[in-house]
Amino acid sequence: MTAGLFACTGTGPEPRPQPPPRTATPPAPARPGVSPFTGLPAEPAPVLAVKVDNVRPARPQTGLDAADIVYVEQVEAGQSRLLAVYSSRLPRTVGPVRSARESDLELLRQFGRPALAYSGEQSALRPLVDAAPLFPLTPGQAPRAYFRGGDRAAPYNLYVRPERALAAARKAGAAKDIGFRFGAAPPGGTPVNRYTVRYPAARYAFTWSAGAGRWLVSFDGEPARTTDGGQAAPRTVVVQNVDVSPSRFRDRGGHVTPYTRTVGSGTALVLRDGRSHRARWSRPSADGGTTFTTPAGRPLAFAPGQVWVVLTGG
Repeated sequence: MTAGLFACTGTGPEPRPQPPPRTATPPAPARPGVSPFTGLPAEPAPVLAVKVDNVRPARPQTGLDAADIVYVEQVEAGQSRLLAVYSSRLPRTVGPVRSARESDLELLRQFGRPALAYSGEQSALRPLVDAAPLFPLTPGQAPRAYFRGGDRAAPYNLYVRPERALAAARKAGAAKDIGFRFGAAPPGGTPVNRYTVRYPAARYAFTWSAGAGRWLVSFDGEPARTTDGGQAAPRTVVVQNVDVSPSRFRDRGGHVTPYTRTVGSGTALVLRDGRSHRARWSRPSADGGTTFTTPAGRPLAFAPGQVWVVLTGG
């Protein structure tokens, strides 16, 4: 990782690892009729990932509350974008939709062969997209799925209709085990009311709401409001420390595109139920899922519900 250029740090109390008792039962994979992405009841359904912008002119976003998983990724100039993954529920609209990055291709391989809705890609990246095990859905490939909103200027007004997008990718793979486990919280951890993750030009804060049983999300000091679901509020937040380094791609302004590597292993912090838990993550191969374990090596269960995964270069 290049020092300073792609630095991303989190602030908050550091929990002390406390191994669970020997009698603890490890959480099991999701049962039939339960989503492997949320741990909640759901029938098997195709997976649609949508690349969503998150600069100030793109806010408030639409459709984030219905996502099973929301990934936060760093892009050029220290900014960030979201990759929202849908299967259990499909909102009517998601957006604003923006372009894909090389990192998305590696991240999505663990989902099998999902559909990816995005606004496009630079020409040098197109061969990699074509070779990736996914169904690319740009406005040119699925024109009936997209529309331009009239409430803001381009490029922040492109939206996708998920049902129409999946109709253009009828062979998209259904949700499958990607390594997440759900159930009772592990013993130990440290009480935490707020945790902040900083990118060079973006800041995310997660504030615990005991009344809602969720982490309220803020972008750059302001509540992360959506147009259709109130404030973004996942049940579990995973701060996953990964390698972020310069890629060979640049945007139109000449900024280097960071590459976020999600294959490998490293440390993480899992926020659930008002507590933080130290964790290890492991994804040995691109085709495999990502597991999260306690420092003692036991599976670390998430709270059933929406999961946000913040990929940081810390």
